[in-house]
Amino acid sequence: MIKSQKAALIKELKNKSILVTGGAGSIGSVLVERLLKYPVQSVRVLDIDEYALAKMSKRLKDSRLRTLLGSILNQDRLDMAGDGIDIVFHFAAIKNIEISEFNPIETIDTNVNGTVNMIKMLAKKKPKKFINISTDKAADASTLYGNTKQLGERLTSWAGYHIKGTKSATVRFGNVIESRGNVFEIWNEEKSNNKPLSITEPSMQRYFIHADEAADFILNSLLLASTGEIFIPKMKKYNIKKLADSISKSQKIIGLRRGEKLQEILLNADERANAIEKDDMWIIKPFKN
Repeated sequence: MIKSQKAALIKELKNKSILVTGGAGSIGSVLVERLLKYPVQSVRVLDIDEYALAKMSKRLKDSRLRTLLGSILNQDRLDMAGDGIDIVFHFAAIKNIEISEFNPIETIDTNVNGTVNMIKMLAKKKPKKFINISTDKAADASTLYGNTKQLGERLTSWAGYHIKGTKSATVRFGNVIESRGNVFEIWNEEKSNNKPLSITEPSMQRYFIHADEAADFILNSLLLASTGEIFIPKMKKYNIKKLADSISKSQKIIGLRRGEKLQEILLNADERANAIEKDDMWIIKPFKN
């Protein structure tokens, strides 16, 4: 991170109260730790995982950290969590493709209705900024998970135009290498148990980013958020089989999961045609609605 960005973030975050939903998860916890390095007033982490919250509190040992047990599906709890908050980062979601496909009601409830609850909270509590975290699977979505995240992006863009006093935006990522349940975690477990690595299809390609890079990008996007933009970092695309080869040559082909693509995209054709391209990102400006 360059010095000017660092200085701008110090100014942006100084004495601010921050809420991070799903903040005890893989990426959220990295962001929380990063936020506590700035002169913030407090960081509230709302999560349904009691064990992860306790681990985070014990690991970080920071008096500015507030661990809140609760769900984004509980509007009253969410409103309490958002009381007096300046900045909101929204990570909470059901993310596993297979779990979401076989649990559609729960997935839609959490990823769509939960985000609707977030928007309702913004309208009542009027924080200064709201950052929604999304996925490349929302671009030309083919899975239930991707479709629900696309709706989350649309809701955030709507909020960016219609909720006065709150600047909103979405950050759209590919795969975060350190996230729980990621392919590297699965492969390392399989290798440690002397099993072949599970490969969906040898030609599959995916975009990857490290959790610390993702946290930096989210914070930089915070400085740019205004009226529901989608910020997409330029990530490198990797062939899944080549990544597996670097761990073990012993592999098995398990085939694509329902709705899964051989190649994900970061922007669809319409988005790319209207996106603003920078050195390190694309910015999609929302249509007024």
